This record gives sequence, structure tokens and C-alpha cells, in this order.
Amino acid sequence: MSEKIPFVDLITQYNLIKNEIDTIINEVISSASFIRGTYVQQLENSFASMCGVEHCLGVGNGTDALHIALKCLGIKRGDEVLTSAHSWISTPESVSITGAKPVFVDIEPDYYTIDPSLIEQKITKDTKAILPVHIYGQPADMDPIRDICEDRNLFLIEDCAQAHFAEYHGKKVGNLGDVGTFSFYPSKNLGAYGDGGCITCNDSKLAEKMRRYANHGSLKKHDHLFEGINSRLDGIQAAVLLVKMRYVERWNAKRQMIADEYKLKLQNLSEISVPKIRDKSSHVFHVYAVEADKRDNLAMFLEEKGIQTAIHYPKFLPFVTAYSGMNNNKDDFPVSWKFQNRTLSLPMYPEMMSEQVEVVCKAIQSYYDC
Repeated sequence: MSEKIPFVDLITQYNLIKNEIDTIINEVISSASFIRGTYVQQLENSFASMCGVEHCLGVGNGTDALHIALKCLGIKRGDEVLTSAHSWISTPESVSITGAKPVFVDIEPDYYTIDPSLIEQKITKDTKAILPVHIYGQPADMDPIRDICEDRNLFLIEDCAQAHFAEYHGKKVGNLGDVGTFSFYPSKNLGAYGDGGCITCNDSKLAEKMRRYANHGSLKKHDHLFEGINSRLDGIQAAVLLVKMRYVERWNAKRQMIADEYKLKLQNLSEISVPKIRDKSSHVFHVYAVEADKRDNLAMFLEEKGIQTAIHYPKFLPFVTAYSGMNNNKDDFPVSWKFQNRTLSLPMYPEMMSEQVEVVCKAIQSYYDC
């Protein structure tokens, strides 16, 4: 197999469902159901049902989902929100937008999600919420986090942007806290053909407040109870997602099969550490990230072989320039510091063939054999 192996392959996925996608997009255009409307309602109902929650609200993107949830829970200037040191910047950024302060907590060495054993020491009188991130498709350890929130009267907000329909102790993510937030960025396990996101919860009053806030403080035209923002999932994106909802569980299962193939072929390499899966949880492998010796050199070697990789993330959040004013020290985040210099994300998408996995693994083996 001599062709290049991409990191993700959205074109192949589109070609496999092209007729369904093209048909439903034409339906949206023909009905002029561009903003909210029947396709958005259908998606919200379907997504809520699959997550096992009462309410789902489609919004403009995953960052908006976080912001809306935090704002409508009353998070404000002077408050603090504890979150994982390991995520995309949109997680703490959403906290800062409310005027509150994000406080980072180091991660578990085996699962790379927020370490519950380190949370208590970061709580102050100003702490109002905990915001765990289900990173790479792996659920955070929610039971001890929920216990802390209940004991301390804190809100629990899930960042599910990378973990659509992953499970923790028999429940879907997005149904494990007060609010769950999702992104429909195109490369996600459930991705739109543009930006999109949603929020899930089981609180009717909170759901109504978030729906109003996302629509200028209104549920119907000219009825503005308060100022809000404009964050709406459009009809075309909802329609695309409705088609993909028919396949997403099958795609997640295929990602898990590919992860198993990677593990089988790489687990005996001393230079590579493959991902571990939390007990009583399902990992949906939005990203297949390994720890690798000589990570940067390996990535360059694979690129020369036509194999695309990525680094999630080159700098973990405490060390990002935007948060330099916090004076975070590598000794305060030893696991994050170590992992950011070793993580390498390998190609992962449900259309990936076993032959392609074999090529990737043989290339990695050949690099370390040199």
C-alpha cells in the first residue's frame, strides 16, 4: 500500500453516505428551513434520546455550548471553575468569557483526564463548579467528582466535545452531571459540515433559560426576557447530523476495533505506551494517542512515509501563553508536563482499513529498529 494515510478522512466518509447527505441538504434548501425549524428539532430529540437525557439544545458550536452552560448556571466574575490541565483552549476560555477564573488540575497518568484525587486541594471559597473533560473519547472518572460536587455544593459540567456516546458505568456522557456540552466540529465522531454544538441536561428550567440565552433572551420573536447571545444550530448542519446519527454508533464501534488493532500491534514495543481504557467505561477513540519515545523524530519519520499524525496538544493548558499570568510551574503539573512531550496521535477514522493500520504500525516498528 503506497498511498498516503491521512490523519482523518472526511471525504471517504462523505462518499459513502453521499446520496443521503445530498438528498437531505436539498430538502432543507427546498423547504427554506435554514434557522432552527424541523431538522433542528428532530436532531435535538434524537440526540437527547441517545444520551438518555430530557433536554438537548442545538447551538452554534462547542465553545458556545460551554459558555451558555456556565453563564446560565450563574458563573460570573470572581468565581473559580476547576478543570483539566489537558484539553483544547475552548474549555478554560469559556470560563474566562464569563469573567470567572479557570483553575487547572493535573491529570491521571493512565487515562489523561482530570485526577479526582487532586481536586479537593484546589477548591477555595470562590470555587463554583468542576468542569471535567472526556478527553480523546475517554470518560473522566465521574463518580468521585460527582461526590465532591455534592459535598461542596458545586455545579458539575461535562465537556463531551470528544466523546459522543461514550459510556461511564452504564450511562452516556452528557448525562453524568448538571449539564453536558458537545461539539459537532467536522472531524468529531459526530461531525457537521461546518460549526455546530449542543447542550444536554435534565433540568427543565435550566434548559429553558439556556434556550432563551442562546436566542437573544427569547423563545419567540420580540419576547426578550433578558439579553442573550445569538448561537443557533442551522438547519443544514442539523440535517447532516441527522444522517450521521444513523451511523455514529457503528462508526464508534469501528473506531474501537481499529484501536484494538493498534494495541495488538504496538503494545509490545517498549518505546510506545498504548491507551488504557477505564474500567466499566467505553472509550470511543476520537483520537488514538500513544506515548512515544523521541516523539518529534517519530512524527517526522512517519510524515516522510506518507503517514499523517498530530499532537494533542503541543502545550498543555497550564503552559499555554494565554495563561502565563497564572505562573504555572511544571512541578505543579508533573503528569501533564511529561505527557505533552510524549503524546502522538495516530490516524484514526472509522473508514480506516486494517491494511492501513498495519502500514502505520510497521512504520513505527521500523523507526525504532533503526
